[in-house]
Amino acid sequence: MILKASQRGGGKQLGLHLLKTEENEHVEVHEVSGFVAETLSGAMKEAHALARGTWCQQYLFSVSLNPPVGENARIETFEQALKMIEERMALVGQPRIVVFHEKEGRRHCPAVWSRIDAATMTAKPLPFFKTKLREIARQLFLENGWKMPGGFTDSKLRDPRSFTLDEWQQAKRAGLDAKALKQAAQEAWAVSDSAASFGKALEERGLFLAQGDRRGHVVITIDGDVFAIARLVDKKTNEVTARLGDPAALRPVAEVRRKLAGEIGQRLKSHIAEAKRIASNALKPLHERREAMKRQHQDERRRLDAGQAKRRTEEQRQRAARIRGGVKGAWDLLTGRYWKARKQNEMEAFFAMQRDRAQRDALIRDQLKERSRLQTDLQQVRTRQARQLLALYRDAARFRQAQEAAAPKRDTGLDFER
Repeated sequence: MILKASQRGGGKQLGLHLLKTEENEHVEVHEVSGFVAETLSGAMKEAHALARGTWCQQYLFSVSLNPPVGENARIETFEQALKMIEERMALVGQPRIVVFHEKEGRRHCPAVWSRIDAATMTAKPLPFFKTKLREIARQLFLENGWKMPGGFTDSKLRDPRSFTLDEWQQAKRAGLDAKALKQAAQEAWAVSDSAASFGKALEERGLFLAQGDRRGHVVITIDGDVFAIARLVDKKTNEVTARLGDPAALRPVAEVRRKLAGEIGQRLKSHIAEAKRIASNALKPLHERREAMKRQHQDERRRLDAGQAKRRTEEQRQRAARIRGGVKGAWDLLTGRYWKARKQNEMEAFFAMQRDRAQRDALIRDQLKERSRLQTDLQQVRTRQARQLLALYRDAARFRQAQEAAAPKRDTGLDFER
C-alpha cells in the first residue's frame, strides 16, 4: 500500500477537499473519532480552534492510503494500516478522521489526525515520518502478498518519468499524456550534448526549446503550452544550465510562439483540433456510461443500507424480547437466565455487524470491478488520443523543418537551434 503524507494546516480547505464529489465518484466518511463534533467539517473547525491555543501552524497530519493497482483492499486492511501508522507515529488516542474515496474503479483512504495533545497543549512531533511510512508500506505489501514496487527494493528503480499532480494536470490541459511527454523530452536529452543538439532532438519530437519568463530553459509544444525542462528530464536546474548554457541565448517564449504561429499554419492546427474533437466525441458515451454507473451504484448502496437498517431493527426487537421485565425479569436475574440472554444478544449483535460489513464490502468490491472494466475502455481511448496528438506534433515539426530548409537563409542575429 502506497502511503503519502504531509503535515499541514488549512483544516477548512482540507475538509472541503475530502468531501469533494466532483473528482471522486463515491465519498464515504468512515470515522470521526476523538472530537466533540460528529461531522467532518465540525471536526476540522474543532481541530483549528484547539490549535489556536498553541504556536503550531501545521496542526494536522494527513495521510493517503492507496492500494496497488488491481488490488481491492478490504476495510479491515485499511484499519490495520491506520493502526500501524498511529503506533509508529505515536498518534494513538489522537482525534482522527477517516474517509473513503472511489475514483476510476479504485478505492483509497485519506486519513487525518490532529497533532495537538489537548492535555499538554503541544503538537505531537513527527520525526522522519516519511521513512517510517515507507517501512510500514513495505510491511503491508509483504503481509498482503502484493507485488512489491521496484522502488521499494532499490531507489534507483524508481520511474524516472514520475510526475507531480501539477505536472499531470498541466499535461492534461495541453491534451498530452504526461508520461509520453516526459519520455519524449528524456529521449531528446539522452541523445544530445549541447543546446543545439537538444533543440534539434526536441523538434524531431514536435517540441521546441526556448527561454522561459522565470523558469530558465523551457519546452514549448505546437499549441504554445510551456513545460520546464528540469522537471521533464528529472534533472536539477544547474545540470540543465551546464549542458544547455545560458537560457538568455535562446529565443524567449513569446517570440517562439509567434514564429510557430506564422510557420505551422492553420491546417495542422485544425488537424490537432479535429483530433481532440474526435477523441472528445469518443469519450462522450463512455463518460455517460460512467455517470449512469455512478448513479446505479449509489442506488444499490442505498437499497442495501435501507435493507440492512430494516433487518437490524427487526433483529434488535427480537433480542430485546428476550429480556423480560417486572417479576419475571427479577426471577431471570436470580436464576441467571438474564445473563445468558444478554450474552447471546451481544454475540448476535457482533456477528450481525460483521455480516453487514462483509455484505457491503462485497457489494463495493463487485462495483469496483465493474467500474475498473469501464476505466480500461476510457484509458484506451485516452491513450489513442495522446499518441495521435504526439504524432501530429511530430508531423508539424517536420513540416516546419522542411519549410526552413527550402527558405532562403538570412542573418537574424538569433540562432533558433540553440
